[in-house]
Parts: sequence; structure tokens; C-alpha cells
Amino acid sequence: MPRNTAETGTHPLHVSLVAIPEAVVSTLSGIFDVMNAFAIVPPSGQASVSAPPFRVEIVGLWSGPLELASGVPVMVQRGIAAIETTDIVIVPSVLLGPDGWQKGRHPELVDWLSAMHRRGALLCSACSGLFLLAETGLFDGVDATVHFGYAQAFRNAFPKVVIHPERVLVVSGKREELITSGASMTWHDLVLYLIARHAGAAAAQTVARYFALQWHQDGLAPYIVFEGRNDHGDVAIRAAQEWIATHFSVANPLEEMVRRAGLAERTFKRRFTGATGFSPIAYVQRLRIEDAKRRLERTEAPVDEISWQVGYEDPAFFRRLFKRLTGLTPGSYRRRFMIPDYARPQRKE
Repeated sequence: MPRNTAETGTHPLHVSLVAIPEAVVSTLSGIFDVMNAFAIVPPSGQASVSAPPFRVEIVGLWSGPLELASGVPVMVQRGIAAIETTDIVIVPSVLLGPDGWQKGRHPELVDWLSAMHRRGALLCSACSGLFLLAETGLFDGVDATVHFGYAQAFRNAFPKVVIHPERVLVVSGKREELITSGASMTWHDLVLYLIARHAGAAAAQTVARYFALQWHQDGLAPYIVFEGRNDHGDVAIRAAQEWIATHFSVANPLEEMVRRAGLAERTFKRRFTGATGFSPIAYVQRLRIEDAKRRLERTEAPVDEISWQVGYEDPAFFRRLFKRLTGLTPGSYRRRFMIPDYARPQRKE
């Protein structure tokens, strides 16, 4: 396992931040700045760290300017052919095109990633960076996370990797050397985890305060928008989904779906679950909670009223269900996602 510089006082850990044309500049530059932050954090906040714990380099197939997915160029500081060992490799977010991830585009990088792992490096991905790391095969059969928006595309491309898109950070491997973070800004959690692991909790807390970074301790469930699967080919179930999408608040929705489908209830439940991955009741619950989330974000209606609007006469049950599916109470969800007063357009008197 890579050394802890805070404890040993040895040379800083070498961090290879991988740049490829599909990379997202904001994640790459954010990780670069924060992991190099010990040169700019005020001395009063560095009492627990005697020397910078990391030396971060942007690496790629070759050195020189490289245009990233957004068209912004970055300077690759060193080509991978010149790097025989490194302590930590981080692949930042990548942007998938309309055809998804194209395997085999970066064979030299995949071979290098595997070699660095054999020589003891941690392999880390931020958000969708796992698409590149997964080509090594090192994540087959182990737990990982990826951006929930790319979850199905990732499962299709790498079915052997066990992904949990609702989780913020997953640490796997015999040496805890395979580290993945979830959607978008969870690179904060990845970087703070690496700082805490190698420089101590106090150093991570200092950096978090300085940059106003957040640990996403409630998970990613509050951010995920439920969209029922409809590419299954079952015409009767697809028709039921289309109807319930606008009638989820009615009383006894299951009975009405069964009636409209013209199937026996037991057959309908079996086919619906097989097609969508959810039982009919669980599917309705997710549609109702998704609508409740929008109402909490966009209106000031009381929670009890929203409960009734989406189909629940018992507000206590609604609150319990909302917390179970999103990880937050309705009130906490509203505080997190409603546009704050200072960001709203000011009305002219």
C-alpha cells in the first residue's frame, strides 16, 4: 500500500492524473488544484502536515497540449512511457458521445494502468472515469460506483463489474486499491478520502474548509431521477407504464393497471417485474416520490398537502417512504434543492 507521508515524513506520493480526449476539464482541473492545495492553504491550517503529501502530474499518452471533451486544451506534463512507477492514478470524468464508450481506443493507457497496479499503485476513478479503468479487467467482480446517468451504458459495456450508482465512494480490492467515486462532484469525496488516508483527517478537514468542499454523506439517492425502463419489448406492460405515468396518484392504481392490461393479476405482476425490474407497487411508489420531489423543489406547499397530491392519505407513511427512497426527509430534501432566496430574481416594487 502506498506510504502515508504524514506519518513517515518521506517524499510526497506521486499522483498521475490521466488526461484523455474524452476527459472533462472541470473534474481534472479541480482534482489537480485541490491535491496540490498544500502549497496555498494558509500555514495556520497545516499544523498536522509537515510537507506536501502529494505531487500531482497530468499524464497522458504523450506530453504536450491535449484538447479535452469540451474543446479546452490542457498541458500534459509527462507521457506515460516515462513513468515506471506511481503511487496513485486518477482517471477523471469522461464525456460519452452518442455512441457511448468506445472500447479499445486507448490500449497503451490500459496496459500502463495494469502495470501501475501490479507495481502497487492505487487506481481511482472520478465519476465516469471508470469506463477507462474497467478495460483493465481489474474491476471485474468487485464493487464500484459510476455516474448514475451512465449506469445502464456502463452495465452494457462491462457487465462483470458490480456497480452501485447510488453510492458516493466505493473502496475495493485486497489492498483497498480500487477506488471509485460516483456522480459529478463526488470527486470532492474521492480527493478528501485520499487526503485523509495519506495525510490524516485533520488535513482533509482543513482542505474541505478552505475550498468549501462537501462530503456527500447522504449518498446520491436524492439526486437520482427515477425513469422506468421501457425498452423491454412487452407491449402490454409498456401500455401500463404509459398510463400510470400520468395517473400514479389515483386510488388502487394496481387494480386499474391489471384491468387495462387484460391479464390475470398474478401474470401482470410477474411480467411487470420482469420487464421493469420493479414490482408494480414499487414502480408506483417511485413515480409518486419523484413527483413529490419536484413539488418540494418548486413550490412552498406543506408536506402533508404534497403527500395527498401524489396519492398518499397518510402523511406519516409518505414521510417514511420518502426517507427510505431518497435518504432524506421531505423537509431536508426541500432545503437542499429549493432555489435559495439569494439566487432568485428580485421582484421590483
